[in-house]
Amino acid sequence: MTIETQSQSHTTIQRAAGPGCLIQALWFIFIGWWLGVLCITAAWLLNITIIGLPLGMAILNNIPRILSLQPPRREFQVFKSNGETIITETNLPQRSFLFRALFFLFLGWWWSGIWLFIAYLLCITVILIPLSLQMFRLTPFMTTLKRY
Repeated sequence: MTIETQSQSHTTIQRAAGPGCLIQALWFIFIGWWLGVLCITAAWLLNITIIGLPLGMAILNNIPRILSLQPPRREFQVFKSNGETIITETNLPQRSFLFRALFFLFLGWWWSGIWLFIAYLLCITVILIPLSLQMFRLTPFMTTLKRY
């Protein structure tokens, strides 16, 4: 588990414990690289159907886990009030639905395809896997401006 803190009322970033580096590497070598490209392709095709967008985005949100068994990252805010500790999950404010929908229709659907292709190419270089996983995490933003 990784914990980072900021200011008086601080944000805690918690990463669930996942498998070790060796297991993640073996998964990527034997399963992740081909399963990842199949899932990326299926998700992108679902995204351009509009009706399949929720399922496509759910798949894209899990690409780091599919490729290398990397656990998801969650952010919490921790407040101390009257001697009690209050923990809430952080939700970033989103742009309006109409703006995000227009972004998707005019830019997001084709830009996300390019973004995913570049991220996958970086992933198969092995050395750039950390950068490609970060790109996969940013895919929902590149597709519909969804903030995490």
